[in-house]
Amino acid sequence: MTTPQRIIDANANRVREAMRVLEEAARFVLEDESLSLQLKQMRHDFTAALPDTLGLVAHRDTPGDVGTTLTTDAEQSRSGLTEVIAAASGRLSEALRAIEEYSKLDELGPAYQPLAQAAEQVRYQSYDVTQKLTLALNKPSTQWRLCLLLTQSLCTHHDWRRVLQHAVKSGADCIQVREKDMDAGPLLEHTREIVALVGGRAAVIVNDRPDLAVLAGADGVHLGQTDLNPADARKIVGPRMLIGVSTSSLDQAEQAKADGADYCGVGPMFPTTTKHKPDLAGPTYLRGFVQWDGLPHLVIGGVTPTNIRELVEAGGRGVAVSSAICSAEDPAAVTASLCEALQATTANK
Repeated sequence: MTTPQRIIDANANRVREAMRVLEEAARFVLEDESLSLQLKQMRHDFTAALPDTLGLVAHRDTPGDVGTTLTTDAEQSRSGLTEVIAAASGRLSEALRAIEEYSKLDELGPAYQPLAQAAEQVRYQSYDVTQKLTLALNKPSTQWRLCLLLTQSLCTHHDWRRVLQHAVKSGADCIQVREKDMDAGPLLEHTREIVALVGGRAAVIVNDRPDLAVLAGADGVHLGQTDLNPADARKIVGPRMLIGVSTSSLDQAEQAKADGADYCGVGPMFPTTTKHKPDLAGPTYLRGFVQWDGLPHLVIGGVTPTNIRELVEAGGRGVAVSSAICSAEDPAAVTASLCEALQATTANK
């Protein structure tokens, strides 16, 4: 008769194996230090809950395990990393649940109760960490070169549609819809028009409103420090949509990453006419952010063709620009000039 200890031992092996698969993806594929550390700590915590006094190894019988020869066609191939992670995640949670339930058996006595509790705790942790890993692996690159912060009222020389057309044609690979004073209904229709006009040639991000980003078919939403937390916004926009967060310090950037953000707005760099900021993060913060290298970035705040060289020298790879393009007599030329300045950076990375 199979003992409960034999079942627990087999599933303990599955847990450690699945955790290692996930940890390797976080470490070598994503190169995500915090996620790798979280998985490593989970693995160590689980192992610590398996004291030698339980004598699980003595109940192991690999040659007599009829399940070692059972397999299905689906187990023999993986179409990509997503399937590898999904298989390991499922194996992890199922094995932890089995350990939890069998450790509760009265015949095993109180010595196994701490193991049941530890398996339950690690199982809940696994849901969170595998979600983060899956989302990270399925996200497209968000290191844009030039994001146009499109605001109608700033388009003084040309209609906003013409500004948008020139910017996209001249190299802008991201458009953020930034209309702070527009009501929800008109803003939704405005965003839908922008999505249609861009036609997939650039990403479209909606400022502040995850609900409208979803309804308009945009690519993402950008949040400020006083807007929704990225984790809450994720419940609205789903796993595939991009979430950006404005930051002015590394503490804010690290928190944004922990909350599930895909990129950071880094700034403000210089004084700007669109939003008064009493404190400027400046290029010093940009240098620290680039050294941290935790998320893609868009440098923001008063960026112009005149000062962009300083940002490039500080390590900036992408910028978000509003007035310099929207209010320009020749938005195409300004866009091209900014892209040219950034080109040297991306070529050397």
